[in-house]
Amino acid sequence: MTDIQKLLDSITVNTQSSVRFEWDGEVYYVDPFQITDETHDAVFVLLTHDHFDHFDPESLMNIMNEYTLFVCPAPMEGKVKAVVGDHDILPVVPNEFYEDGPMEVDTIPSYNIDKDFHPEDAGWCGYVFHLGDLRLYVAGDTDDTDDARDVSADIALIPVGGTYTMTPEEAADLTNEMAPEIVIPTHYGSVVGNQTDGETFAKLVDEGTRVVFKLNF
Repeated sequence: MTDIQKLLDSITVNTQSSVRFEWDGEVYYVDPFQITDETHDAVFVLLTHDHFDHFDPESLMNIMNEYTLFVCPAPMEGKVKAVVGDHDILPVVPNEFYEDGPMEVDTIPSYNIDKDFHPEDAGWCGYVFHLGDLRLYVAGDTDDTDDARDVSADIALIPVGGTYTMTPEEAADLTNEMAPEIVIPTHYGSVVGNQTDGETFAKLVDEGTRVVFKLNF
């Protein structure tokens, strides 16, 4: 099995943009949301911004353990600390590289262009994970921005549900510009968007990129 297939198989999206994956025995979460099982298996938890469907204190409590590192945009540090107490927190800003043990990430600005839900000056972030020779991009709530178009990734998780982020058509335009090997549509079919948005998106993605569905309805 190739490394990219191994990584892909480990990725789950339990709802919305709640992502979990494993690499080299480490468990990563991004924006855990509506996680009811008390797994307490998180080594790294990364948050993109503070909206309720991305920053869910109950889910954090269910996945954290004494060794968990929390990564969040700097403006969120106080909110995260109020939930996780004395756990290690790494506040980050966009357009930087961060490393902590085996975790290596680039922070990508995540914002809206023509909507007010996610302003650019809020300092919110998507993340590109460096996983050996692979790059995994979890976009957060973003529009089709120049910052997102500049991302190079083997696997990209992209919001497609409209309203707060991109429509399927806009998300396909971004994906076709980025040209990842694999794209996973997120952020549709529950809090926002229709359950068919992923299929609409997939029909518009260029043949060179494989569309993989991870959301279950």
